Amino acid sequence: MPSKREGPDFDDSNNRISPIGIFDSGFGGLCIVRGVASSLPEYDIVFLGDSARVPYGTRSLETVFEFTQQAVEFLFRKDCPLILLSCNTASSDALRRLQQNFLPHHFPDRNILGVLVPAAEEAARHTRNGRIGVLATPGTVASLAFEREIHKQDSRLQLFQVACPLLVPLIESGEADFPTTDAVLERYLEPLLKKGVDTIILGCTHYGILARRIRERVGKDITVLSEGEFLGEKLRDYLNRHPEYARAISRNGTRTFLTTDQTNRFQTLGSRFLGSAFESYRIKL
Repeated sequence: MPSKREGPDFDDSNNRISPIGIFDSGFGGLCIVRGVASSLPEYDIVFLGDSARVPYGTRSLETVFEFTQQAVEFLFRKDCPLILLSCNTASSDALRRLQQNFLPHHFPDRNILGVLVPAAEEAARHTRNGRIGVLATPGTVASLAFEREIHKQDSRLQLFQVACPLLVPLIESGEADFPTTDAVLERYLEPLLKKGVDTIILGCTHYGILARRIRERVGKDITVLSEGEFLGEKLRDYLNRHPEYARAISRNGTRTFLTTDQTNRFQTLGSRFLGSAFESYRIKL
């Protein structure tokens, strides 16, 4: 799914589009783009990956908020009526602050969505024994955001989280297929398996590239939820319920891919998440 629109056209005020904005700390969110493009093929989409500052998961909440606000402002200035934070770390704390304190004063007619609520909804729907596991970044785990959202679905559900600081660096470096990754996965999965979970949320979009290997390790009796597999339909449902945003998004089927660093590497590794080759353009926040 190569980009249908060249970078200069995206900035051309005489040929402006109003796309769905999708933001991630790196290229993991390209799996979300893939799902959204499949569910909403007619809508314009712009993806922004902050590869220059990945990973977010080991940074302070204040730093994540600052970086996320910069990205959100950039995308809003590019006429995005709606932004999806595909980064779980950004969704866990920065999203709420942006919704409550930033949008009302600066972009009251726009909205920002996250990935935690849809993931919590899916986990609550799939679990049979009420024991749910989460693999996520240290920042997401420390925020307790998944715990809050899961318990909003059903207070009786039990949640067990494991922080996985090694996974994003392995994936971003292109080493996800190395044998050492299996040992890392075994270390992170073991605590969840001992707790008897029957559902595991991959609480970072980067982890989607490991979904098959994780499913092989945990067996068919455990449901593994990868966000890129269901967020496209979740977003379609949202737009059906909020036609004001659906009307505001332009529909030319264009795809634009932006990154803050290393365009060639971003395209090479990112194509595995997107499922096809694409062109990207480097920008500054």
